[in-house]
Amino acid sequence: MSNIDTARKPHAALDIRSRRAKAVKIERLLKLPATEAEIHLLEVGTGSGGIAHYFASQSKQRYLVDAVDVCDNRQLTDGFRYTQVDGTELPFPNESFDVVLSNHVIEHVGDREAQLRHLLELKRVLKPGAVGYLAVPNRWMFVEPHYRLAFLSWLPRRLRSPYLRLWKKGKFYDCEPLQMNELESMLSEVALVWKNICIEALHVTFEIERPDSLMARWMRVLPDAVLVPFRGLIPTLIYRIERRIE
Repeated sequence: MSNIDTARKPHAALDIRSRRAKAVKIERLLKLPATEAEIHLLEVGTGSGGIAHYFASQSKQRYLVDAVDVCDNRQLTDGFRYTQVDGTELPFPNESFDVVLSNHVIEHVGDREAQLRHLLELKRVLKPGAVGYLAVPNRWMFVEPHYRLAFLSWLPRRLRSPYLRLWKKGKFYDCEPLQMNELESMLSEVALVWKNICIEALHVTFEIERPDSLMARWMRVLPDAVLVPFRGLIPTLIYRIERRIE
C-alpha cells in the first residue's frame, strides 16, 4: 500500500457550457448590484476558466477578474489574470477584492486545518462588507461527484480509499467533503458572516438548468419552509459569506 499515490488531484470541471450556467447561478445568488465602479473579483479554483471568463466578458458590469489554481486546466484564457498557486495561500494583499468565489474547492485543499486556512485566506482578501460565494459538496450526498460512486463519502475516512479500490474507481480518496453543521462551525470559527442559501440555490439551479422539469414546477409551488428541515441533505452546500465591517 506504500506505493499508492496520495497526491490530491484537481478534479476540474472542464465542460464550458456547464461552467457558464454555474456562473449565471452565482451571479443571481450573490445579487451583485449594478454599479459604474469596477468590481474586483477573485475566483479560487479556476478549472476550465469558464466562470472567470464569464464575469470578465460581461458588458453590463465591469469586472476586473483574477483567478488562481494549483493546476492549469484552462480551456478559456482570455479576459482575466491567472496566477498559479501552491497550497491555500493567496498571492494578494489584504482587503483586495469586492467579490470572492470558492466553488467546490475547499474539499480539495486537505484536512480540517488546511480548510480553515482556506477560509481565513478568503476572509483576508475580502474587503470589509464585500461578498463571497462558497459551494461545498455535502458529505451526505448520495453519489460522490468526483468518483461517481454511491455512499463513498458516507463511510468513515479510513474506509473510503478501500471502497474506491473495491469498485476499481481509484486507489486513494483525495477529497474531504463536509456536512452542514461542520462547515457552519468552521465559518463561525474564522469569524466570517455567513448565510445558508442552499434552498435559494435549488430554485435558481432548476430555473437555469431544467426550467421545464417536473422538479422545477414543484419547486415553484412548494413552500421553502417544507425544505428547510432537509437542508443538511442537499447535495451541495452553498453559502453567501461576508467579511464583517469592524
